[in-house]
Amino acid sequence: MGKKVKKESETPCKETLQFEPLPVEGKTPATVVLLLSCPEEDILVKACEAIHTFAEKGDENKVSLLGLGALEPLCQLITHNNKLIRRNAFMALGIMATNGDIKSALKKIDVIPSIIDKLSLEEDIVVHDFATLCLASLSVDFACKVKISDNNGLPPLIQLLSSPDPDVKKNSLEIIFNLVQDHQSRLALHELGGIPPLLELLKSDFPVIQHLALKTLQNVTTDTDTCNTFREEQGFEKLMDILSNMDFHDLHAEALQVVANCLSDSKSLQVIHKGGGLTRLMEFVLTPNLPEIQSNAVKCIARVAQSSENRKLLHEQNVEKVLVELLSVADISVKTATCQAVSIMSFHLASKDSFRDLNGIPAVVQLLNNESLKLKEAATQALSNLTHGNQLNAFAAYEAGGDKILVQQLYGSCRRTVANSADALGNMAGQEVIRCSILSHGAIQALVEPLQSTDTQVLINTTLCLTVLACDTEARAELQSAGGLHPLVNLLRSYHKEVLHHACLAINVCASDVNAAVEMCQFGALEMLQEINLSVNRRSRFSELAMISLLNFNLSVKYSLTSHLASTDIISDGFYDAGKAHAGQRIQTLEELSKQPVNEHRKIIVVNTATEKNKKDDKQKNETRAESPTEKPWKMMDDVSLQLLVNEAKKTILPLSDEREQCAALARLVSEAMGGAVEMEKLHEFPWVLHLSELKFQLQSNVVPIGLISRGIYCHRALLFKCLADCIGMSCTLERGEYSQAWNEVLLFNGNPSMNERSSQPYRYIVDLMHQPGSLLTANTPAAVQYQTI
Repeated sequence: MGKKVKKESETPCKETLQFEPLPVEGKTPATVVLLLSCPEEDILVKACEAIHTFAEKGDENKVSLLGLGALEPLCQLITHNNKLIRRNAFMALGIMATNGDIKSALKKIDVIPSIIDKLSLEEDIVVHDFATLCLASLSVDFACKVKISDNNGLPPLIQLLSSPDPDVKKNSLEIIFNLVQDHQSRLALHELGGIPPLLELLKSDFPVIQHLALKTLQNVTTDTDTCNTFREEQGFEKLMDILSNMDFHDLHAEALQVVANCLSDSKSLQVIHKGGGLTRLMEFVLTPNLPEIQSNAVKCIARVAQSSENRKLLHEQNVEKVLVELLSVADISVKTATCQAVSIMSFHLASKDSFRDLNGIPAVVQLLNNESLKLKEAATQALSNLTHGNQLNAFAAYEAGGDKILVQQLYGSCRRTVANSADALGNMAGQEVIRCSILSHGAIQALVEPLQSTDTQVLINTTLCLTVLACDTEARAELQSAGGLHPLVNLLRSYHKEVLHHACLAINVCASDVNAAVEMCQFGALEMLQEINLSVNRRSRFSELAMISLLNFNLSVKYSLTSHLASTDIISDGFYDAGKAHAGQRIQTLEELSKQPVNEHRKIIVVNTATEKNKKDDKQKNETRAESPTEKPWKMMDDVSLQLLVNEAKKTILPLSDEREQCAALARLVSEAMGGAVEMEKLHEFPWVLHLSELKFQLQSNVVPIGLISRGIYCHRALLFKCLADCIGMSCTLERGEYSQAWNEVLLFNGNPSMNERSSQPYRYIVDLMHQPGSLLTANTPAAVQYQTI
């Protein structure tokens, strides 16, 4: 049978029965089962008693009785008019129901309504005992719980909580505990007045009843109305009395769970606080106790602190002082729970300052040296929250040596600890002195491994930390040498919104370094960003920003994709125009294009102003980098003609004082180099296509240096104008139109600057390089539009 509450010395029966027991000798269990159908009441009384005695000896006997068909007649006999038959039948059924097989068989028999019917106060107390024992066994099953509720089983069970018999109390409580796992039953228990008898059971002499009562209260006090009733019935005070009594230390853990439920509601917390309840709880938390109890008490505070209103009230109670004291206790579980509470309280701004003023931050930092993984996780989480948006706390953590220890945690095996550490370091790195210290401890190298994590939060926090640290030039170089750019670029494949956003932000910062930008492009960053920016679901201002940053350091690709170079985009050696690229198309490198066989596709125009000295330096660098002594490194074709044009521009254009004169003179220089002026009507006769084809054939390359082009159309002239203008410091844009069209835009002031007649604002002009070289066409006028659309 299930565990009985009464001691063995107590009377197991409520009445003395005056009859001879059924002789066991000569009576097999099968015979006794058959006697359950006998019409004689005396025999039925003795048969039921014999079944009870036989079943009480073990599960094997119970299963044997099931096989012999004892269950159905017993279920019928519990409703018999004869009190003794009814009682003995319940005793037999109750004992049998504790077996799993019989429990399953009972679910198929509609016996629950009959059992509930016999729970009235007028019924024999022994019937109450075994009827509730039977229901306790059945109530663990969901379908049976529904059956009990549907048959109005809760009201009589609540009444039986006040039974004089402890077994009845225990069984009834067990059934109610199983029922209140369901929300509707929790509400029903409150409405039926179940809270007062539950509180009364906390005074029971039997620990099993006290435990069950607390577990039941733990479930029902999650409801606000129930909490209010619990408070009105002095429930909180009764729980604090239990917590204050060390004789009840085995009840403290469960009592604290109920306390946490009561205090989670802000209104309840206010009322309890006015009654001195919070003060009592703080005193209990600080009272030396079993580590498990003390850690549960701190967890209770953490649960209470989940809401902003509660955190404010706890702050007014100086909870920070209590928590800082607990950080120095010996037990790890208490320190872990305390760090968790510190984390939650840190969402209250004033609490952050209090923890710093109480020297709580150095105490938390020291806990990072502990070997406990759970404590490290909780401590890093606390530091993450304490330093978030608080520079003074970040500096306090730095002064305590927190930056060095946090960097070490990045190598840890616990994902949460790594994520927390990266977040805390990111919070701290906003201050330059701390950032330099973090970098000196090898943070960049330590962040490379987490960049390859499969944990979302690790990736978010790592990329965020990297974004802050990579604003340092040396940090970007270190990230590149540590192999961190490849895993960073790979994060662009992520479909997690936050991971993608933070990866784009980190790429944007890293792209401010030319070498890093080039390497990220080699890893396919541009192609992936193009794909992202074409997606309605994945694109964002972060992905667009990352794209722009990479393009700004890869002007050839920028021009291919956007058909525009701003005046601030300065063309340098190695720039090439491969034509307009389609969205999502991968733009091949100049080296890749140079190695392709000569074809009929569009010519690639390249810029190379390198001098002989620079070529030698490049050759030495290439030889140093060469993987094999037999492998000849690729290099760009020389362009002596372009070098001469650059020198000519510097010699003849730079000395001119007027910007208009400079523009006109440079336009004429470009036009002369590219075949001179061409009348609009005779443009179709200009042999630029044949000329470019001949160059490709002569060079045996698809790549043509721009200085070699002596018959150039709009796109060639505009590129040469931009190249020369950038070399001499003139400001202009490069715009690509349809087909072979391109032009340059300049900003110039009207009037004579020498006579102080200059306009207050500059005007936009298109530079004519083709028909009347040197003419400036005011932007958006018919003449300018015609030039742009020929």
